[in-house]
Amino acid sequence: MRRLVVSEFLTLDGVMEDPGGAEDFKYGGWSLDYFNEEYLKFKYDELLGSGAMLLGRITYEIFADAWPSRSDPNGFADCMNCMPKYVVSTSLKKLDWQNSHLIKGNVADEVRKLKLQEGKDILVAGSGELVRTLMQHNLVDEYRLMIHPIVLGTGKRLFPDVDGMRALKLVEAKTFSSGIVVFIYHPKANPLHPGVVY
Repeated sequence: MRRLVVSEFLTLDGVMEDPGGAEDFKYGGWSLDYFNEEYLKFKYDELLGSGAMLLGRITYEIFADAWPSRSDPNGFADCMNCMPKYVVSTSLKKLDWQNSHLIKGNVADEVRKLKLQEGKDILVAGSGELVRTLMQHNLVDEYRLMIHPIVLGTGKRLFPDVDGMRALKLVEAKTFSSGIVVFIYHPKANPLHPGVVY
């Protein structure tokens, strides 16, 4: 069975919107000043440890616009382009990016089927609305939250209005010299209902 891993860039106040500057957001590109070799190695190792990506429409369109024309000596772009990508959207009709597959039906059921397959992790990047849906159906196995030392005060947040309490268990923390701290969490069992994960 495959794990589903959510990996997100976040500010100290929980904003996830437009870390790379590809959208129309007044603080777009807020993560770029914090990129360094530690960050690049973490993201490279994360991608190599994954066998597929699961994306919402907006994140998919940003990635599909950026990655097909890129190349790099380490093969990161090749990995992004060749990896199977599963895209959740009700509006997209056609996916042009190599090895992309559309999910239009019941998201929870389709993701459960993907998780039952053999293989490496399924990686979710960005895709806030999708992440909240996955949370509601207890489909996330690991959260990797890259907290940047910056406060924006506005912007879309990863957890703006989650339905019900969620408890997480910290399993690892990494600190980068840029000030980024990566917190890695697993869902925690509900103490009121043993055996039930939040």
